[in-house]
Amino acid sequence: MTKSMLEVKNLRKSYGPDLVLHDISVALAEHEVKVLVGASGSGKSTLLRAINLLEGIDDGQILLDGQDITAVKVNPDEIRSQIGSVFQSFNLFPHLNVLQNITLAPRKVHGVSKEESEANAMQMLERFGLADKAKQYPDLLSGGQQQRVAILRAVITKPKVLLLDEVTSALDPILIAEVLALISELKAEGMTMMIATHEMGFAKRVADQVLFLHRGQIVEAGSAKEILEDPKTMELQNFLSALREAGRL
Repeated sequence: MTKSMLEVKNLRKSYGPDLVLHDISVALAEHEVKVLVGASGSGKSTLLRAINLLEGIDDGQILLDGQDITAVKVNPDEIRSQIGSVFQSFNLFPHLNVLQNITLAPRKVHGVSKEESEANAMQMLERFGLADKAKQYPDLLSGGQQQRVAILRAVITKPKVLLLDEVTSALDPILIAEVLALISELKAEGMTMMIATHEMGFAKRVADQVLFLHRGQIVEAGSAKEILEDPKTMELQNFLSALREAGRL
């Protein structure tokens, strides 16, 4: 039986009178990739931020590897050290070079020695074609390179779950391909991921399951083929039609 790495149970989140997550329940098995799709404002980013304890919740429960991380006495920093997160903005430290950015968390949070963390980082950079950028600062990198470094920074600590929120939204098509190739490799290696994206072709390539969110609810869930080619609800049909009109499907 496949181990459940993440469980979200009956999650509710409001901003004032606006209910942005309504009774969300989803389980993510170890090595599984779930992709969240939906229009802007559907709740995808809020769900990911809630899982990483960057957003408080009003009701429900989140379990990470069996631990209730929404319990009152949980240390959020300790939990975040077990979850990798990459968002739309790269959030690299501009005063640190690539190697320093990637080795910061292993050294400061996980207590890995400078020598070991740098050796691990260089091995990873070499593998993903970025070794020649190790001593460069973020402002000298392309957007695609910055985002790839941000992803490598998130995975070098071997998180239990990797959360990716629209990581290609600020990139042009060529740079998008670089980032998606890296994520595809991480999937092939068995990384457990939950990904919010507008890239439907990418969703089709990497998703074990696609979840369609609409107004804070999971309206449909299924394989990429089922979601993209056989939508059951009017909400999903309208969403896919809008993507086709925009040339994004």
